[in-house]
Formats: sequence, C-alpha cells, structure tokens
Amino acid sequence: MTHPFPATPEFSGSLYRPSRFEGSVFDLEVEGQVPESLNGTFFQVAPDPQFPPMRGNDIFFNGDGAVHAFRFGKGRVDFQRRYVMTDRLKAQRAERESLFGLYRNAFTNDVRADGVHMGTANTNVVQHNGLLLALKEDSPPYAMDPVTLETHGLYDFDGQMTSPTFTAHPKFDPETGALLCFGYEAKGEATPDIVYYEIDRHGRKQREVWIRGPYAAMIHDFAVTENYVIFPLMPLTSDLERMKNGGNHFEWQPGLEQTFGVLPRDGDGRDVRWFTAPNGFQGHTLNAFDDGKGRIIVDMPVTDGNIFYFFPQSDGLVPPPETLSSRMMRWTFDMNRPGNGLTMVPLTDFACEFPKSDDRYSGREYRHGFVIGMDMTRPFDFERLGAPPFQFFNLLSHIDVATQKAKSWFADAQTCFQEPVFVPKSADAPEGEGWVIALANRLVERETDLVILDAQHIDEGPVATVHLPMRLRMSLHGSWVPAAA
Repeated sequence: MTHPFPATPEFSGSLYRPSRFEGSVFDLEVEGQVPESLNGTFFQVAPDPQFPPMRGNDIFFNGDGAVHAFRFGKGRVDFQRRYVMTDRLKAQRAERESLFGLYRNAFTNDVRADGVHMGTANTNVVQHNGLLLALKEDSPPYAMDPVTLETHGLYDFDGQMTSPTFTAHPKFDPETGALLCFGYEAKGEATPDIVYYEIDRHGRKQREVWIRGPYAAMIHDFAVTENYVIFPLMPLTSDLERMKNGGNHFEWQPGLEQTFGVLPRDGDGRDVRWFTAPNGFQGHTLNAFDDGKGRIIVDMPVTDGNIFYFFPQSDGLVPPPETLSSRMMRWTFDMNRPGNGLTMVPLTDFACEFPKSDDRYSGREYRHGFVIGMDMTRPFDFERLGAPPFQFFNLLSHIDVATQKAKSWFADAQTCFQEPVFVPKSADAPEGEGWVIALANRLVERETDLVILDAQHIDEGPVATVHLPMRLRMSLHGSWVPAAA
C-alpha cells in the first residue's frame, strides 16, 4: 500500500484504525472459565477498508466487510477472520487502491469501477439454509461457507429475489425458522418502493408483498410480530439528483416526522397503514409483539435528533452529540383506532443501542433485553484518550422490560463495548437464562477482548474473558449459530 490512511477520527485510534488482516488463531487464551454449554459460533462482521479512501476521507459504514467467527466448544474458543470477497473488493485488490467514492453514490466512483457491484457485505451476518449470509441493505446478500468463510458470491435465493436491495436486519420466525426480510429503494436508487419477503428454512420464497412509501428514506431495521410487519422510515431521505450532483445518498430532514408503515403479514400492499411521530432517529429493534388486544408493541431506542453526523441536513448543520437525548422506547400502535393511534414511553433512563433479545421469543411477548449503554457520569480517561469516539458505549446492560429495571456492568475508564449476542443455557432454558457475549475494546492498550457474562447477573462482570492477540476494528452486527445448525 503506497498511501497511508488519513489521520481522521474515522481511520485512527483503537476503534477505527483499519485492521486489514485475515487469519485464524487456534485455542485463544482464556481468563476464567468458558461455560461448557457454549457450543456454536459467534459470527460478526466489521466494515474494515482494505485501502485508503479514494476521496481522502470516508465514513465508517463504507468499509469492506470482514467476518469474524468465534467458535466455542468444550470450554475453548478458536478464532477465524476473512474478508467477504465482494466484487467491489476484488476490483480494488486488482488495482491496489480504492475505486469507490461517496457512500452509496455510484456517480462519484472511479471510472474503473463502472459496472462493478458496489455491495460491501459489511453490516450483519446470519446463517440460513446452510449458508452464511453477509448483509448490506443496498445489495443482495453475499453467500459464504459457514465453516471455511469462503465466499460463494452474490446470492438472490436462486433467482427468487426480485429487488436489488435486501435488509441487513432480517428476522427469524422462532416456530418455522422462516427468514422474514425486506428491501427498501426496492425499484432502484431513491425510489420509495418497499418489498417484504418470507422465505422458508429451506430457501423457498413463501410471500412477496410490495408497498410504496410516502417518500424514499432509510429503513435500516424493522419489526415483525406474529401478525404484522412494521417499517420505520427515518427522516434520512435519498434524492437521485443530489447524488448525480456529487452529494450524499442520505440527508437529514429536521422538519420531517418519523413514519411507520404497518402491514398485516397476511395482507397485501393495499392493507398498509401509516403512522407518524415527532422528528427523531429510530435505532435498532429490540423486539415486537401483539398484545392480544389489537395493539402492536415495538421496543427500540430513539434519539431526538440526528446522530449520523456524516449525513447532515441541507445547510450542513449537525447537532452536538451532548445535546441529544436517547432512550429505549416502547411504541404502541393501536390498530383498533382509526387515524394515528401511536404512543411511546421510555423503558430506560440511559442511552442505549445495539439491542438483542432471546431469539426464541422473537416477535412474541417477552421480558428480557440486552444492550450496550452509555453513561458519561462514569469515569473516563480523558487525559489519555481525549474525547470519547463515535459509538462509545461503556455499559453492558440487561433490561427487564416488564419492570423497566436494568442491571449494568461497567468495566473501567477506558473500555467500551460492541453489540452483544444472547445465548440460552439450553434449548429449553427459561427466557433470558443464558450468556451474553460481546467484544470489549480496550482503548488505551489498543486491544480487543471477548467477554462472557451470565445474562441474569450481568452486573457481576464476566465469567470468562477471552484475549485476542490482535486489535479488531469496531464491528457492527452479528449472530449466534448453535453447533447443531
């Protein structure tokens, strides 16, 4: 590599400096005792750019997808990491430099990238029908071998997928194993079209429903219950002319309400209802369910302004992070009432994100949630670290949504966490009885550890800490796959 990465916050420090390596480590060093019941693989994916950005700087979400696999068995952990060999990454490796410009804007690419699929496969990774699917919401999945992490290529479910886009946050029906998924901008860049799919556990498409939103907007995550699908449209809108003029794919709209499309799972596009709420930034879905009284409950974090500083409003304004308030919110959609029967109440008194619940209760009434949280009243090593970086979360927390009480573990003044995953102690264990696994970033030492905590006693700290002999770049999402799968 003949050019260095820029010395900007997006490419420096122990969180965001690119890692850029592939390899494996057999039998990682363990402090404490890895529970014997942990038998499977924790998959995760990180946006990790292979080459410095073509335009001199870039956003975190535009990096090349690199998949981590932590394989658990008999109290031991092995580690494996490989890049998803996307068309984009192969083209850049052939030229030994970046060929792609602004995030999701092909009009800003190098001419040598013409005709190259832009998907980065860097946002989430799940297993379905024997394939590991690396996901990015502007692209079909990339299929990988779950054992070797070899990339098979772009995957359209054997020709059954009709949209050029596919969510990075599919859900699984806990009773049938079906993959519940969607695409937005589903008829091309900046189109308001949304498609919803249900694909059975054998990879056969069972449902395809098209709806048209009120405007083209980011729909990063969604919610599914036994009877409904909920699409949250963020006030981050896309515009084709802006992109053609070299602008951002997304732009924050401070005067635009949050909009939710609610679709019956057995309905068609004519059955969708639209609800609105004051301007705000919806996060990732913790869980959702039908309450049996005609109401839909959706739990997700909400911030009262734009946290994506890299997608500012038209005048370039970005609110200072300290002026924003964020909480886990419970949204209630009253399907019995005509009009905008939507209310929300907070479930936490602290900022949190990257939520996970017990997958066995996905779309069903539930009680336990797990998040990474932020509490800046806790100690922080400002002297050695300066200001906290973007996506700084210093708590691992368990939320009891029934009592609205939380337990949290705070490691120290220089550690923050990445998205957790929940693993039940056994297939028939009570809800929430199990283990929380997460990566811990040691910002001063510039190291990464994997921590394992008892989910019901998360405040007591790790039962085991697994040490990596290298630093991993900040990742996004992942999933647990039992060995039997």
